[in-house]
Amino acid sequence: MFKKIERYFLRDVAIDLGTANSLVYVKGRGVIINQPSVVAVNQKTGQILAMGREAQQMVGRTPSYIRVAWPLVNGVVSDFEVTEQLLKHFLQAAKTKENFFGVWPRVIIGLPCGVTDVEARAVKDAAKGAGGYQVFLVEEPVASAIGMRLPIQKAGGNFIIDIGGGTTEVAVISLGGIVVSKSLKIAGDRFNEEVQRFIREKYHLLIGESTAESAKIQIGSAIPLRQKTEMPVRGRNFVTGLPEEVVVSNDDIYQALHPLIEVIIKAVKSTIEETPPELLSDVMSDGIYLSGGGALLKGLDKLISQEVKIPVKVVEDPLTAMVRGAGMILESLDQFKGVLLDEHDQSMPEKLD
Repeated sequence: MFKKIERYFLRDVAIDLGTANSLVYVKGRGVIINQPSVVAVNQKTGQILAMGREAQQMVGRTPSYIRVAWPLVNGVVSDFEVTEQLLKHFLQAAKTKENFFGVWPRVIIGLPCGVTDVEARAVKDAAKGAGGYQVFLVEEPVASAIGMRLPIQKAGGNFIIDIGGGTTEVAVISLGGIVVSKSLKIAGDRFNEEVQRFIREKYHLLIGESTAESAKIQIGSAIPLRQKTEMPVRGRNFVTGLPEEVVVSNDDIYQALHPLIEVIIKAVKSTIEETPPELLSDVMSDGIYLSGGGALLKGLDKLISQEVKIPVKVVEDPLTAMVRGAGMILESLDQFKGVLLDEHDQSMPEKLD
């Protein structure tokens, strides 16, 4: 009887619970939510005022008693109660008239490589508190590889670079598990911070994070470009204290991001050095796969390929690869149950700052 009810009324849910953005995949419907992982809280009353895109619009525009914050830092929970509320918000938004029970029988969430038992348990408990009956965890590079439809369960090397908002995951996967991995706390958010820092130092202009992100997306690149592109940015001159507009170029953004990209490339090279020769032979034939929002930075695939002498491919729709893979795991749980993360047996890659 329960199976019949589940078939008609309940839907499994996969969640990419990212530091910057969260995506929700519902079985049978695909990716239905892609919103910022941000919450606005009234510090006087403790009341949550807004979440997701609505809360993001409040960034830099609130009185002192309203805090707009991201409850996840580097892909793990920093504020348990707010994370639970955020998950409830996403699951509620995913409801349909068919799912009137508001119960989600199975929920799967992606986590960075090497999270601790405590961090994994915090995510699991938050998802259960948000309405999940059964909660599974999977490492993000593994889910991304499945979303790319790579044959990770076979004896062959699959090299993944997943650049999200809070972390960059570099991993070699074979036989359904991670053989070598690196986890860096350098990703989209740090890119934005470096753009802010560079513009502050060069132009004496204080700009917001959303402005920095827009500049990164519109004119940013990982390599110097022959064609010069520019865009105006507005902020406050910290010398005069007055509002000001300056024009920044793609070369400015390149200079801001280059040191961070060098760290990512160093981690890729280190991972290659630690990869067993037979698997490395497979990687040289098949190439390296680049996913996550950071994969969209212009020229990043070319730069990594030049540095490591291996072809690098940006996967189709890199922003949704991880959540699509998590959804595929739920749809074929018996086939993929071996890739699920056991919080009592975590893999521990090298963490790099």
